[in-house]
Amino acid sequence: MSFRRLSLLAAVLLLTATVVVTSARAQSGVVTDFTLQSSTNSTVTLSSFAGKKAVVVVFTNGSCPFSKLYESRLQALASQYSAQGVEFLFVNAPINLEQAPTATGADKIKVKTEGQSMAQYADEGLKTAALLGVTKTPEVVVLQSTSGGFAMRYRGAIDDNPQMESYVKDRFLKATLDAVVAGQATGFTEKRASGCLIKK
Repeated sequence: MSFRRLSLLAAVLLLTATVVVTSARAQSGVVTDFTLQSSTNSTVTLSSFAGKKAVVVVFTNGSCPFSKLYESRLQALASQYSAQGVEFLFVNAPINLEQAPTATGADKIKVKTEGQSMAQYADEGLKTAALLGVTKTPEVVVLQSTSGGFAMRYRGAIDDNPQMESYVKDRFLKATLDAVVAGQATGFTEKRASGCLIKK
């Protein structure tokens, strides 16, 4: 192998290692910024919400049965916490339809959309999903504004029962938001989300 090829290979490996380290830091530490695109082609940045107590990034997809089951729950949470300084950003992420799991009767349930509508944002190139370490819909990430950016406080499932809201015992997202709004110290926690795999 020539010296030139070895130098090129070393440069590629160094670049890959740098990307991996940066991504790992963002996935469990501080997120400086990201940009999402609205349906009207305007953009919104994470940094523009620095004055909020928390930002909840919700990755969802209208064709995913689990996303449909959680739609009314997410609307209720957004309505409840928006008055407490929490911003919800709903990101429409593509999914692998052929690999999408089926929740019992989920695709037959017509979800009521009462209250505020959920504005959808696009994640170009799935850069934000990769940055936050999100792999499914629906999956949420709670970010809290700090002096150096936004600290990740939670990533994963909304609660512990996608199919039956009345059977929910642990409300992971709500518990995290209650702690952040109350000014209580919270470390990074993660709960595995049930849903449809995001198409890479």
